[in-house]
Amino acid sequence: MAIMSPVVDVHTHIYPPAYVSLLRSRSAVPYMRTFPDNPEAGERLVILPSEDAATSTARGRPIGPEYYEEEEKIKFMDQHNIDISVISLANPWLDWCEPADAPEAAKQINDDVEAVCARHPGRLYAFGTLPLSAGAPAVVEEIKRLQSLKHMRGVIIGTSGLGAGLDDPALHPIWQALQETKQLVFLHPHYGLPTSVYGDRAADYGHVLPLALGFPLETTISITRAILSGVFDTFSSLQILLAHSGGTLPFLAGRIESCIKHDGHLKSAGKIEGRKSVWDILKSNIYLDAVVYGDAGLKAAVEASGSDRLMFGTDHPFFPPLEEGEKEWLSVRTNAEAVKSVFGVKEAEDVMGGNAVRVLRLNE
Repeated sequence: MAIMSPVVDVHTHIYPPAYVSLLRSRSAVPYMRTFPDNPEAGERLVILPSEDAATSTARGRPIGPEYYEEEEKIKFMDQHNIDISVISLANPWLDWCEPADAPEAAKQINDDVEAVCARHPGRLYAFGTLPLSAGAPAVVEEIKRLQSLKHMRGVIIGTSGLGAGLDDPALHPIWQALQETKQLVFLHPHYGLPTSVYGDRAADYGHVLPLALGFPLETTISITRAILSGVFDTFSSLQILLAHSGGTLPFLAGRIESCIKHDGHLKSAGKIEGRKSVWDILKSNIYLDAVVYGDAGLKAAVEASGSDRLMFGTDHPFFPPLEEGEKEWLSVRTNAEAVKSVFGVKEAEDVMGGNAVRVLRLNE
């Protein structure tokens, strides 16, 4: 009888103890605190400058034990029949950290996460956090150290890289180290788009515009800049997992490729011939999570990259139920239902876990 693959969640976050201590010690974004003028709101996580205004209707977000207690992660997994989670620190990582402090902070956070995983053998693995604000040499050193941590299966980074985007040549030593150590890069958005693009009444709509549109477009722009700069031509075996099914990249891949082939500046600079196409990169360098919440987006993702490059995710602990006492997370159900709707039984099993087991070596 065939053995079913485990269900694996590759997009699931935790704020480990060392990171929580850092955020609680701060008084500037990012930070965690309660507000004297609104104590009933409880502790809030403020990670964007726009959330920090006293007049904001979304001043931070409520944060509870599900963000930082490992028992809550396991409880969530058990409730939703998730066998394995590959946990990662959520935004804003250490992008804000003073360069001199970042290497030690990254080490403490990664050691914290490793300890969490070790307490739940076979159930938790992790993507490591990098001290990006400290510069490439310190980042490369931590990439190499991560190889000694048993449960680490790659790294998570934001779209700004070292601060100047993913097309920054200063990232090349980091890409090289990640390629050499065969560590998967989980690329996740944080800053979104400038708030001005949403119009004067954006605040009327809570977090919907920045989360539904800003995050996916941020990811699309950042990875397209990496493609245009030749990152995947120089580092041909670099592997990147894009959050939220790659933003809008699967849908826009053809348009991006056409614009490249019709661009006079790129032609005169000799940057059209001999390059990997966007389609080639999607099928050889990019993985996509299945955090897209519907059939249409998932069909675009699989057409772009192939079912063997898609992996299930939940984005826990974000998007919790709004009804008091509700146990099932709608965000989880819609992702799982889309996978089962779009794929046959074997492909669905692979997307729900088999691909992650293979790519992240979870059976070692």
